[in-house]
Order: sequence, then structure tokens, then C-alpha cells
Amino acid sequence: MKTILIITSKYDRSTVLLTFLAFFLAMAHLQSQIITESTETKKYQAKAPSTQAFGAEAFDPSDKTTLRWLGMGGFFINSRGTTMMVDPLLKGFDMPVMIEYPIKTEEVPNLDAVLVTHADNDHYSVPTTNDLSEVTKSYHSTQFVGSLLRNEGLPGMGHDIGAVFKVGPVQITVTPVDHAWQNAYPGTSPRNFKDEDSCGFWIETPDGTIWATGDSKLMPEHLTMPTPDAILFDWSDSEWHFTFKGAVKLANAYPNTILLLNHWGSVDAPDFPPFNADPKDLNDVVVNPERIVVLAPGEPFTLERIKK
Repeated sequence: MKTILIITSKYDRSTVLLTFLAFFLAMAHLQSQIITESTETKKYQAKAPSTQAFGAEAFDPSDKTTLRWLGMGGFFINSRGTTMMVDPLLKGFDMPVMIEYPIKTEEVPNLDAVLVTHADNDHYSVPTTNDLSEVTKSYHSTQFVGSLLRNEGLPGMGHDIGAVFKVGPVQITVTPVDHAWQNAYPGTSPRNFKDEDSCGFWIETPDGTIWATGDSKLMPEHLTMPTPDAILFDWSDSEWHFTFKGAVKLANAYPNTILLLNHWGSVDAPDFPPFNADPKDLNDVVVNPERIVVLAPGEPFTLERIKK
């Protein structure tokens, strides 16, 4: 970096020297700050296990239902050859990411459906959904997000809360959430958001039921669902998610259900509650903690019916 100081008749030599001195002292102070900050120990944040990449073979027909965490809040489900992704985010996020994505969008051979729970860009990833358009048969979400998908030229199907639709032999019910956080922060959006703009999905496969809760504050109806075999468990202490206490309450309402943790360990944000939860904090407060499953991104999990 070159520093050019123009001297005019307004300044005498002492003023110039003082200016130079002040400049170099300021630069020295800045450099010392940079060195100090770079050597400080970074605040601890739980990180997902090392990614297990997968490819086209994971999309083949089989005699079972297999789930793979995509990182963030996303999952890939192959139910006996019917393939879908829930909230896939595989590229283009606007915060630092700590994980390697387990599959690239261009490596996905086919999808029967993409399910999107809400419009936040860690769940509705425009770059990801657009890239998958050539291999995806249908997109499903709420009425609002369905309109956003259609605005992108995608075949977005919007559903009301409580609506039921099918993807091959898999029956899916749209479940309620409370996640209209935008209304609490004036200026975030010119639009007034409604609870029904976001959703969860109740996914009934031949091998068991999966509940993708979506992002939500804990609602009374969340505690009185039929018992699912697995929950795509939103593990976050954010006030616009279940919170720590709410997540524990939900987990213990279904004491035998498998908990597939997500929304943690993916984004480098140790001070940001939506992303900084630690799975080990659940072990002492959840009934039957052995059912807590900490997957690596891309790691396969075989769905089985639990004893209810």
C-alpha cells in the first residue's frame, strides 16, 4: 500500500511530521489488533462429524427407506425408490459453512419431489432448487412458498396446513408451525407473514412415519401428534425455534421416537442461537437418550418402525 501525502502552504514541517507520526502509530495499533485477534482462541461450537459423500447409487430402488442428513436443515429420503429432498441447501448460502456438502446439485440423478418448509434461505435455497429443476418432478410447500417457486419458473405446488398429498406411495400431510419471525422485526420485509406461510411435513412411508417438524416455536398440537417413528429434530435454542426447553419437551412427548438432529453443526456462527446448539446437551435431559442420532452429513440411516 502506498501512502501519498500532499504538502501545501497551509502546513508547516512540524504539522507534516505530526501527521506522519499519527498515521504510522494508528497503522501500528491496527496491525497489533489484527495479530491479537488472529491468535485468540475461537469460541467453541459443536461441529457435525466429517461428511460422508454419496452419489447416484443412493437413488437406486431398494427394499427399505433410507434417510441422509444433507447438513443444515435438509434431508434426502429414498423410500424404496421414491426419492425426495426436504429443505435441500447444497450451495450458495450467505453465511460461512463448516461442513462439506455430501452431494453436489449436478450429481443428483433424479428426484420425485422437493419439499420446502418455509422461505428462509437456509431451507428454501433458490440456487439449490433451481439447479435441481432438470431432475425434479415436483416441488411442494405452503401456498406462499409455492408462489415463490412458481416465480422462479419451477412447478411449485402450494398446500394449506392439514392438506394431504402423495409422492408415489408416500403420503404426506402438511403440519402447522409458528415461525413468522419477520413480523417482530420491522423493516425485515414489507410483507406481513402468517403462520401458514411455513409448515412441517408428516411423511408416511411403507417402513414407518417421519415427521419433519420444520422451524417452529413449540405449539400445543406438536405434543399430541400420533407417535412418529423418526423426527427430523430441529435442534436449536432460538426463540423462533423450539428453544432448549421446548425441544426437550417435544422429545420426551415421544419417548421412543428416533431423533435425527439437524439445524446444528453446519454454519460457523458460535454466537447465533439458530445454529450453535450442541447435541451432547441433550443426553442428560431426554428420556431414552440412546435414540438421539447424530448423523454425519450424507451418512445413511435406515428407518424402522418403533415399538409404540
